[in-house]
Amino acid sequence: MWLPTPIYERIPQFWFLLGLLFVTTGLYLGFEFALSFWYIAVGFACCAYAVGIFLVRMRHRQSPQPVHQPAGPAEHEQAEPVRIQPAHTEPALSE
Repeated sequence: MWLPTPIYERIPQFWFLLGLLFVTTGLYLGFEFALSFWYIAVGFACCAYAVGIFLVRMRHRQSPQPVHQPAGPAEHEQAEPVRIQPAHTEPALSE
């Protein structure tokens, strides 16, 4: 699935914000509420996922990209380099 560039670039920020909202909701509900621990755990998982996406993208963008050469059939390759003859030669002067 193709995503527009602005949306694709903000995916880690979305997951981090979602994680912060889960943690905040868990703390707001208080530890008396049984699901608050799950809210906080899911929040930390979302934040960790966001950091993971960010780091993977950063490493991929910093790594040198290989240069792709088109693979052609073997019959098009030359065994010897072509020697270029000069277009114009000076005649030797004889005296």
